[in-house]
Amino acid sequence: MISIKVVCVGNLKERFWIEACDEYKKRLSRFCKLTVVEVEEQNKYSQIPIILKKEGELIEKSLTTNTAVLAIEGKEYSSEEFASFLSKQSMESGEITFVIGGSYGLSEDIKKSARHKLSFGKATFPHNLARVMLLEQIYRAFMINEGSTYHK
Repeated sequence: MISIKVVCVGNLKERFWIEACDEYKKRLSRFCKLTVVEVEEQNKYSQIPIILKKEGELIEKSLTTNTAVLAIEGKEYSSEEFASFLSKQSMESGEITFVIGGSYGLSEDIKKSARHKLSFGKATFPHNLARVMLLEQIYRAFMINEGSTYHK
């Protein structure tokens, strides 16, 4: 069973985000060992480069050798391609860490240290929504690989 870690800047405050993530965590429990790590958003600093550096330092503590960051400049995958990607990661290393940045994205150091860069497209999404989208896509990938009708 693959171990998947999702490292996120900030925590979920609104009930609807929490409930959506909890639902996908429950669904994913039969396919993988999922861990979600929340690092503190560094909004006490006024300059974006300092915020990104401080958040990067916190993120770095949770990284593994097989890390994928979500970044607008990353590679876009169809759901089927992402399912194939996840299956390959499962076979090659048995683990993967996904990283979702905060309001200002991710530091260049974190992006450079990642083995993979993934993108949900050119649009900008709130990081809370990106977390739900990532969990849903991971679940969809497992369902595709299983041959389920979830993915029509």
